[in-house]
Amino acid sequence: MTKPFWESTSLENMTDEQWESICDGCGKCCLHKFIDDEEASEDMAPTDHIQKGESIHFTNIVCGLLNTKTCSCSQYHKRTQLVPDCVKLTKDNLDSIFYMPNSCSYRRLYEGRGLPSWHPLLNRGKKTAMHKAGMSIRGKTVFDHDVDLDDFENYIVTWPLMDKD
Repeated sequence: MTKPFWESTSLENMTDEQWESICDGCGKCCLHKFIDDEEASEDMAPTDHIQKGESIHFTNIVCGLLNTKTCSCSQYHKRTQLVPDCVKLTKDNLDSIFYMPNSCSYRRLYEGRGLPSWHPLLNRGKKTAMHKAGMSIRGKTVFDHDVDLDDFENYIVTWPLMDKD
């Protein structure tokens, strides 16, 4: 029996189609994150100044491009043009993956932990198991255009750090 591609192919060697399918579609990467670092410039992209050991605070504030029912970006192919600080995870920036939540499928594979049982690749391509496990942003967020980002402290949450399985 042949192993699934995510068990036999490294992230760096995956095809574009394989790479894209590793995304579980939880939407947690679209949550606004804030860094405990007073020296970091606010206009820098997260990968420009996040260093291992710094505190990253997840909020329940999401990008306005996110469809919070499907947990998918409504402008996926143009997202980095429309939202300049949107971080596009690539094979080249995998070493910066620590800013992703522990449940991120890319991070799990990078760290040798395998895909979780709720991942769509293990569930006929469906996100149902992920939503039932509470691993997506569905029903837990507010849009960035509906809140004052200066009050982000009021929106800090710990549920994105949860990792099941």
